[in-house]
Amino acid sequence: MLRTEKVVQLRGQHGRSVRVVREHYLRPDVPCRSALCRAACPRDGKLLSDDVTHYVVPDCKVVQDYLEILEFPELKGIIFMQTACQAVQHQKGRRQYNKLRNLVKDARHDCVVFANEFHQHSYLPRQKGESVEKWQTRSIYNAAVWYYNHCLGQMPVVMVTEDEDAIRQYGNETEGVFVISFKNYLDNFWPDLKAAHELFDSILQARRERESESQENKGKEYPEHLPMEILEAGIKSGRYIQGTLNVNKHRAQLEAFVRLQGFGSKETELQSDILIYGARARNRAIHGDVVAVELLPWQDWKGRTVALCENETEDKAPADTTGDPMPTGKVVGIIQKNWRDYVVTFPSKEESPSQGRNAQKILVTPWDYRIPKIRISTQQAEALQDYRVVVRIDSWESSSLYPNGHFVRVLGRIGDLEGEIAAILVENSICVAPFSEIQMSEMPMSSSKNPWKVNPEEENNRLDLRDTHLIFSIDPKGCQDVDDALSIRALPNGNLELGVHIADVTHFVAANSYTDVEARARATTYYLADRRYDMLPSVLSADICSLLSGVDRYAVSVLWELEKESYETLHVCYKRTIIRSAYKLAYEAAQGLLDGDSSVVDDILELKDLDERTREKKLAELVWAISKLTDVARHVRAQRDSCGALELEGVEIRVQLDDKNNIHDLIPKQPLEVHETVAECMILANHWVAKKISENFPHQALLRQHPPPRQEFFTELRECASAKGFSMDTRSNKALAESLDKANDPLDPIVNKLLRSMATYAMSNALYFSTGSCPEEEFHHYGLALDKYTHFTSPIRRYADIVVHRLLMAATLKETTGDVKDYVFSNKDLQELCKHINNRNRAAQRAQKQSTELFQCMYFKDKTPEADERCVADGVIYSIRTNGVLVFVPRYGIKGAAYMKNKEGLVISCQGDGSFQWKPGSLHRSQNRITSTATTGESVTLSLFDHVTVKILVQASRCHADTIKLEIIRNAPYQTPDTEASQKNFHVVKSDLVKEVSQSAEAAQRAQEKARVEVMDEDYQKYCQTKGASLYQLLEEIRDLALLDVSAEIRT
Repeated sequence: MLRTEKVVQLRGQHGRSVRVVREHYLRPDVPCRSALCRAACPRDGKLLSDDVTHYVVPDCKVVQDYLEILEFPELKGIIFMQTACQAVQHQKGRRQYNKLRNLVKDARHDCVVFANEFHQHSYLPRQKGESVEKWQTRSIYNAAVWYYNHCLGQMPVVMVTEDEDAIRQYGNETEGVFVISFKNYLDNFWPDLKAAHELFDSILQARRERESESQENKGKEYPEHLPMEILEAGIKSGRYIQGTLNVNKHRAQLEAFVRLQGFGSKETELQSDILIYGARARNRAIHGDVVAVELLPWQDWKGRTVALCENETEDKAPADTTGDPMPTGKVVGIIQKNWRDYVVTFPSKEESPSQGRNAQKILVTPWDYRIPKIRISTQQAEALQDYRVVVRIDSWESSSLYPNGHFVRVLGRIGDLEGEIAAILVENSICVAPFSEIQMSEMPMSSSKNPWKVNPEEENNRLDLRDTHLIFSIDPKGCQDVDDALSIRALPNGNLELGVHIADVTHFVAANSYTDVEARARATTYYLADRRYDMLPSVLSADICSLLSGVDRYAVSVLWELEKESYETLHVCYKRTIIRSAYKLAYEAAQGLLDGDSSVVDDILELKDLDERTREKKLAELVWAISKLTDVARHVRAQRDSCGALELEGVEIRVQLDDKNNIHDLIPKQPLEVHETVAECMILANHWVAKKISENFPHQALLRQHPPPRQEFFTELRECASAKGFSMDTRSNKALAESLDKANDPLDPIVNKLLRSMATYAMSNALYFSTGSCPEEEFHHYGLALDKYTHFTSPIRRYADIVVHRLLMAATLKETTGDVKDYVFSNKDLQELCKHINNRNRAAQRAQKQSTELFQCMYFKDKTPEADERCVADGVIYSIRTNGVLVFVPRYGIKGAAYMKNKEGLVISCQGDGSFQWKPGSLHRSQNRITSTATTGESVTLSLFDHVTVKILVQASRCHADTIKLEIIRNAPYQTPDTEASQKNFHVVKSDLVKEVSQSAEAAQRAQEKARVEVMDEDYQKYCQTKGASLYQLLEEIRDLALLDVSAEIRT
């Protein structure tokens, strides 16, 4: 190893340039990562393929500007030099650098990083007076030559650069090493890769436009952002406030809010978000950016909009539609840009008749209302008018009204089901590419002819429960990936033993394996209304790790010894086990056994083909186990209730499949006591595992916290409850739970459901965190009333559970061998991972919600509201606004706005037959009701929790997602000839909704893209990305995931 020195220029605290000399060590054995290597380089990890025609080495500028093209899987044999990677990190920021890191890690892409600056034969020191750019180019070329010689000339090396001087200087210097421009490279090596050429032209054109614009525009549309060192000092002193910008999607042009993140060393008296009013005050910050805000004088504070609004691009809000003044500020700098891929739509011919075929600059409209229009340069505007398109933002100069960006790729036609689903995935940054061959090669072998079997050596290292415990699972019908099972038995001493058995996924997914890296990136299984995208290959999730009945499986088991009468916990242990589930029960069958309904016995496959005596004996054992399990669950629940556990309303749905695995029905999950039983056992296991790992790793354990909500978020709940004569005490979780239990209207059970839904909406989000990142008093889970909680019970579909399984195994190893380094993250790394998982969880929730809304809109879009009775339903008013009301439609689970004053200024008026018409008049709003007084006709008064008849319409949008619109047609509950028949028809309608939309979309897709669909179906089958599978476990822990479903969007 050689020691040398490296001189770097760093920016000091006050912006001054500081010269720093660092020790720099060079080694001769830095691995080349090539399969062609004939030297003694280490060959562990990812290797560059030898099945290519050449290796390509991009220089710094190419990596920075054209990384999106280098992400194309067709481009193989890419060597990213360390010099180029560091340039991206220092000049493009963390987000772009992380994209590069993820590209290199991805097993589907044939690319590696070579640490050229640490190899003694490829490192070049910077010469005196040499610019950084020239030194970087020279270093990369020198490393490319070394690489060619190291591989003994077996593979030509092509260096691509935008530096014309480098092309002239190095182009013919070394035989076998070619130096050409990136455009020349694409033209000569990839002439048929049309998408790459289009993307190159788009990026190049966007860059030229930015350069010319910066020269032409002298005037400033926005103030300049303050330098980072001034922002940091201001945040520390308390002058500026740091937070995340959240744009109000219903008033995107005017309203944004900054959610506070911290205030440095100074305290603040602010108890609410900060309003950012108007585009100029937002100062080029985009939704999701971390910004620095300066508060305005209190005389300039404004109130948030309290009127209903239709996502219009309005320049100002009426003066009488705002609430009380709140802290108001302006953005003075952006600390971290969180730009991503955006789905956009080109203007139609009618919207831009002046734009010809060769138009250059185009303003495109993002799918997300919260994102401003983006200016891109393209000549394809006319051809792409009917498509959803992906663009990326490049910059937003102070002299420009709009950000500049470039075209990336086409998603699909506007309105097509697959295109709209693709838009939802892109908008939530969800990547669901098929699992790669190298990831699938890590999977154990299992087939119908040769099923997986227990390893004899592993059998000796596990506790064998196959012959000693009656183990069974309780899941929705049709569930194939069963990751939890239960057991309960009487011990010889008379006490009980309760067992929760979870699939041992980590036995098959080694830490830092290719499968583990992919699962970590996905972080969760993504559930949409008609499909799901798995976190793990289905050979694990639906086979080897699924705790199916009658087969041997590896599990991680938590076993409690309980006192026989009080059910007090006497002892708990955590073991790696081998189990054989005896029964795979559906919730309905388990509930039937609990209720003594003998008719459900025929639904239990494991009891068929048995003689009568054996059947009766096994049935008696199973009924005892379920009954005793329910008794224990009731006791555990009562303990949590006494501490203030909340029972909240969450959206719980499941999908029924037909024989061909197509969706047959989408129905709400009916509440059964057995749901509570299973959920309570899972919560108990999660709680005890949380205690175990936090005791053994007080600074490195992954737990789940649920902070107490801010009291101002309960204002609407308290007001609504008081309208019905109920009082809501929100000072603690226990007081809130008791208040909700008392708030029952015997004449209208929907009232309590809506109040619980409002309580859910007021909650903070439950989040994963590392125990070393906050004090122990902040570990508490508010909703579940537990001091410590984590997720352990679903490792098939949540990466957090995989981390927790490894921590639990490390905790048990720590007590024996003491060597746990392979299982445990550092506090810093774990906290970064928790942030990533929290982000992906929010994305999964948004995608699931948006896909459900997509199906609802596609279902109602082709209906005629005047003629189709399915478009008329009963609605319940749950919020009063200045110009209308918010209505909940129980029949479809829809919430939407119903206006009482339209854009023309007309108000609803009641006619003699009870129907409504639009008439001139005025509205008067009080706290609990709103009254419409027309010049003719009777006045109309609507109060909170009134039942009204609504017509369901679809508000179509070419550029955005369609939305459901409600129109009140009668001030009375919706009456049907036969109420009971209407209730029965509920499931039929939900079935029609999904089935009809799916069938029509699939028919259109077959007609348009038959070949592509066949390839897609083949990919689904081969790579186990599930389409049309059950939404079998959307909310595993009923109350906990109800908390998870709280929207992170601005409350309007």
